Amino acid sequence: MIQKKICMFGASGVGKTSLVQRFVQSIYSGKYHVTIGVKIDKKEFSVANQDVNLMLWDFQGEDNQHKVRSSFLRGASGYLLVIDYTRHETFVTAFSIQKMIETELGKVPFLILLNKSDLVDDFSISDDEIDEMKAKYGWEVLKTSALTGERVEEAFTELTRQMLRHA
Repeated sequence: MIQKKICMFGASGVGKTSLVQRFVQSIYSGKYHVTIGVKIDKKEFSVANQDVNLMLWDFQGEDNQHKVRSSFLRGASGYLLVIDYTRHETFVTAFSIQKMIETELGKVPFLILLNKSDLVDDFSISDDEIDEMKAKYGWEVLKTSALTGERVEEAFTELTRQMLRHA
């Protein structure tokens, strides 16, 4: 069985823990739990006819006052950078987080997740801003919802596929 480490990054309250819970346990809790430091979960599943054991490292929210210890990043095969579709400041914060991660990890597979896609009336990030980000940086973006489960499994599966190809 292949083992891969995925790190979850994003500002506080974007839904990193909820996405992990939805993926690992197929549950959603409306209760907000602040992650202090890092929380580690695991999930075994098959991708491209390969059994994979994913170690999911869910880091506390990065709001420019915290810096992830480089020792926590060691061995990471990829990461998900989560943005709250309803809070524009998390979109802005994501750029500095991505720069910090790339400095520490180098070029590894990652996806941008625009989480809370079920809250259509509350979106604060425009399609133009998303298109501009994709065009400028070439980043792959998925719209997800931990609440409904929309594209959550797909996000983890796609990142795992990319990590397996990158190895």
